[in-house]
Amino acid sequence: MSYTFMLDGWALPVAPGALTLKIHNQNETVTLIDGGEVTILKTPGLTDVSFEALLPAMDYPFAGGAESPDVYLDRLEKLKTGKKSFQFVVTRTRPDGSLLYDTNLTVSLEDYEVDEDAESLGFDTRVTVNLKQYRPFGTKTVTVDESGAASTEEARDPGPTEPDAGNYTVQSGDCLWNIAKAKLGDGSRWKEIYDLNTDKIENPNLIYPGEVLTLPEK
Repeated sequence: MSYTFMLDGWALPVAPGALTLKIHNQNETVTLIDGGEVTILKTPGLTDVSFEALLPAMDYPFAGGAESPDVYLDRLEKLKTGKKSFQFVVTRTRPDGSLLYDTNLTVSLEDYEVDEDAESLGFDTRVTVNLKQYRPFGTKTVTVDESGAASTEEARDPGPTEPDAGNYTVQSGDCLWNIAKAKLGDGSRWKEIYDLNTDKIENPNLIYPGEVLTLPEK
């Protein structure tokens, strides 16, 4: 099985070989007067995501077209300091290229650790990334005027910014299914992208970093 990891629309240069999803719950077990126990079911907690990724500094065959590690470190830092949620998408494919299943979560970047080890990594860099599932929420503001009348305004967190349709520049590790999933919200719409770009794409399984693709309307 092979992975493709997408963070905020860009792909990691080398997909991690392992991924951990820790799915939390907030159920509470209480003891009754008679000594019995019951469970109170509550809204599920937020999921934690963690993985390690290689950021290659060398031009390896398995990371063709990858940019230098500092480019990806800069993107991670912007996700960390930007105070915005984003989409985390993982696709899993069988050896024949067919889709197995995918993970699509709205997340925030909680922290990441950068490792450099000349003995084991050479010029390359390894990052350990921890994400947390994000849920939009709303707040209410109550304003009271001089007459004592109150008015309520509700402000909602819009969550991650929806990606714009139009054009998309192919990144290292992209495939048409991933682009359709990230940009159109449905990976099965990959053929619509292909049909709009047959002048640029001869084989839908072969797209290259730097190509600018026309996207269909959502």
